[in-house]
Amino acid sequence: MSKEKTIKVALAGAGAFGIKHLDGIRNISGVEVVSLVGRRLEPTQEVASKYGIGHVTTQLEEALAIQEVDAVILCTPTQMHASQTIACMKAGKHVQVEIPMADSGKDADAIIRVQKETGLVAMAGHTRRFNPSHQYVHQKIVAREFNIQQLNVQTYFFRRTNMNALGQPRSWTDHLLWHHAAHTIDLFAYQCGSPVVQAHVVQGPIHPSLGIAMDMSIQLKAANGAICTLSLSFNNDGPLGTFFRYIGDTGTYIASYDDLFNGYNEKIDVSKVDVSMNGIELQDREFFAAIREGREPNSSVAQVLPCYQVMQDLENQLNAN
Repeated sequence: MSKEKTIKVALAGAGAFGIKHLDGIRNISGVEVVSLVGRRLEPTQEVASKYGIGHVTTQLEEALAIQEVDAVILCTPTQMHASQTIACMKAGKHVQVEIPMADSGKDADAIIRVQKETGLVAMAGHTRRFNPSHQYVHQKIVAREFNIQQLNVQTYFFRRTNMNALGQPRSWTDHLLWHHAAHTIDLFAYQCGSPVVQAHVVQGPIHPSLGIAMDMSIQLKAANGAICTLSLSFNNDGPLGTFFRYIGDTGTYIASYDDLFNGYNEKIDVSKVDVSMNGIELQDREFFAAIREGREPNSSVAQVLPCYQVMQDLENQLNAN
């Protein structure tokens, strides 16, 4: 694709995360969202009107049939990700699917097969690779100024009812393993530059109506010897979000989304790490740059596949107990 041509995008999923992408894309030149896909027509039309999007539909197939659409961003429920990612590629569209790209190892493998067959840019939204906080640490590791000894992560939400980030009812159920743990499992291997070779999991009681475990603990070890301890909860009645403590050979870093602190909770300036302080925007910039340059993006479906293999192993452990 020429550097001058505007990339025409269809975005599916007009909820909390879809809006984050629309806000990020506003800051990226040479990109236009031309179609918005949502579950319910009226609220989708409201979002489309706010962002100046001309085409609105409740059917992804209708957006895929638009010839001018070059690429699709999927912010739909987890359970739809794999089939929709494959449908986009089979329609000849580049695709970025929000994390997780699949909720089984088998479906993740199927995505990889279709990507290889089509040669299209296919990227998974593993945002932690793009947050300036984690990029700062990554640059230290690449420069051999810092090596991870232990990554300690707390992923805490209060989700005893099925609500999204905007406090609106969800049409689907979120999952600690296949969504929230995916961020950390992929980030750990990425930051270590070393594959996960050991993984163990335990989970708490299953919620009577949501049908999922509300608490989970995961231990990982990379081939280079680094370890990771991950605590996840939907029961946490307190500060929400994910907090990463990198304990290394030359210091300690604490990352929370796009912000970074040292081990004494003193803030580190990461404003010059990249062209934006918004991890979602940076993720989208990488997707569109890969399309223009005809290359594999960071966080391509192939690069993140090992994460899904680890999660399938962890699910098998849970099912065996």
